[in-house]
Amino acid sequence: MNVKDFYYDLPKELIAQDPLADRSSSRLLVLHQNSGELEHRRFADILDYLLPEDCLVINNTKVIPARLFGERW
Repeated sequence: MNVKDFYYDLPKELIAQDPLADRSSSRLLVLHQNSGELEHRRFADILDYLLPEDCLVINNTKVIPARLFGERW
């Protein structure tokens, strides 16, 4: 596995800076594994994609502005 395989261009203006007032209108990007098709949905539609044996982990932590500096040896 190569780290560069996970790179994609995400323009800064598309990164949410504040939560939406109406949290139910959050966006959901669905990748269909068989066809590679991308579908834009609302997060409220996530139940359409979960199976009874799936595990959904909810992370309610907050993002803080932080930067790590390191040096490769």
